[in-house]
Formats: sequence, structure tokens, C-alpha cells
Amino acid sequence: MRAWLLASAVLWCLTSVGWQRFSQFTEKGFIYGETAHTVTIYVELHHNSPFLVCMDAKRAEEETVDPTYLWIGPNEHLLTGNYRVNITQTGKLMVKDFLEPLSGLYTCTLSYKTVKAQTQEEKMVKEKYDFMMFAYREPDYSYHMALRFTTKACVGRYNEQLFRVLKKILNNLISDLSCHVIKPSYKCHFVKLPKQGLIHELFITFQVNSYVPPWKGACNDTVDCEDITNHNILQARDRIAEFFRSQAYIFHHHYNKTQPAMHFVDHSLQMERMDSCRPGFGKNEGLHSNCATCCVVCVPGTFSPDSNVTCQTCVSIHTYGAKFCP
Repeated sequence: MRAWLLASAVLWCLTSVGWQRFSQFTEKGFIYGETAHTVTIYVELHHNSPFLVCMDAKRAEEETVDPTYLWIGPNEHLLTGNYRVNITQTGKLMVKDFLEPLSGLYTCTLSYKTVKAQTQEEKMVKEKYDFMMFAYREPDYSYHMALRFTTKACVGRYNEQLFRVLKKILNNLISDLSCHVIKPSYKCHFVKLPKQGLIHELFITFQVNSYVPPWKGACNDTVDCEDITNHNILQARDRIAEFFRSQAYIFHHHYNKTQPAMHFVDHSLQMERMDSCRPGFGKNEGLHSNCATCCVVCVPGTFSPDSNVTCQTCVSIHTYGAKFCP
């Protein structure tokens, strides 16, 4: 029941907010509260949050007499004496080195006085501002690729030989990037081209991945290694694309009279990026529409055990970033 209550609270906060990935930044990088709704902020894992201002933008432009600020964090913990939390004298809050458990609702109560000029009568005013902060990280990339080769016939050992040689070439091409080709397959089809007869073509597909998922040991020495692995995957993609471009160039410029029976079909290479999220994170475009490409921390009541793209339901979970369902 507690997990459902937490999840419901998260959903309520999200559906009552105007979406922005980091909400309303000012020129100084501050985010002001709103009295009418919860402000939602997505903070990249192991980065500092922006400064949250315990007042709205309109109040910040006015005189505030004897202001005091009370910040309450997730699970209704008072945010004092926490080395990760920086609260300035003017009530601005910043969370350092943001982690999954730091996700949740941050509430600030601003108390100040109004003073009548004529009578000096004082009146205490209190205003509350809610901020919902979520940890997120960039997805891990892989690429699904499809291409075609002409062949002399669909039956014969040459198709399998070409397939094996091609796999070896591509793996050698990207091995120094800690990437490799997985799930390779091919099928032979008859193709009728406009104003031509039937030809045989091999429809080849494969996926380009890192050797192992980064969270299983490839990046233990680096805090945010998806930047490294994603950069390598993009380089692998570019190398493979250049390889097949060169194949097309060689075919068109060096085989004027005699055409080889097996050759790459120009412009047949198609590449599609596939994203995966680390354990404890997932994508939800409906819930996190302003961070739709992000892997956002799984909220209470959900979990993600491996490289799934979405978080799964588990009512017994009461924390953010769960990796398994107890």
C-alpha cells in the first residue's frame, strides 16, 4: 500500500506541472518555485542540481522582510546537516553529486513579514513551494543495421562464406573500440527491379554493441562511462558506414565491364539506434515527456533489473532506483 501511495504522489506531482527538462532556468541558473503547482527537475546522475529558489519569480522582484526558509526533503527529512545539500542564506538549495535515492519531493516553506507603513503592524505570511527532482542518465546506445548483397544464387556455399568473411571484417574494424557484431543473420530473396529481370540478393542484418554492458564491469573505474561507450558505438557506426561507402565506390569505379556476382548494393545500408537503460532506470515518454530520451530513475512501485528500456511494476518497492523486486 505504501508503494502505491508513493507512486500516486509522484504521478500527481508530474501531471500537475508545466514540463521542462530542467524547469525554468534564469540567467544565473536558478529555478524558482511556483505556488500553483509542483516544479519538476531532472538532474543527471553524479552531477549537481541547479539552485532551487524558495520563492516564485514575482516574489523575488519584491521586498521581503525577515525571510526564513525551511527545506524538507524526500521522506519528509529536514535538510540540515547533510553534506550533499547546500542551502544558502537566501534560501537557495543545491544538491551535490545527485544519486538515485536523492530523487523525490523537495518542499520549502518561506516565512516573511508584511509591515504596514502607517501603523507598523506586522503580519506573518507563509508560502510553500514544491520541487520534484529525478535522477536520470543518458541511455546506452547500440545500432541495428541492415544491408544487401547481390549473389549468383540462393543455393550454394558462397553465400555462407561471404557472410562469415563479412562478420570477421566488421569485427576487426571495430574491435579496438570494445565493440562487436552480434545477432548476425541473412536470408536470400528473389528481387524484381524496375525494367530488369529477377536478381538474387542477400538481406543481411546485425547489431553493433559494446562487448559487455557497462554496468557489468566495463566502466567500473569511471563514474559516467556511458559517454565513453556511446562515443565508441558512434565511432563504430561511422566506420561501418564508411566501409560500405568504400565498397560502393570501388564497385562503381573499378568494375566497368565485368561485374562481380556478389557485391554490396549501393544505398542499401540502413542504421537504427537502439537505446537501453541501466538497472534501476527506464524510459517513460508519457510520465517524463520533457525528458523523453532520458533513462529516468524508477519511481517507488517500479524496478528495472537489467537493460530493459522501461521500469516494471512491483508494489513492494518503496525506494527510487530499485533493481529487483523483493
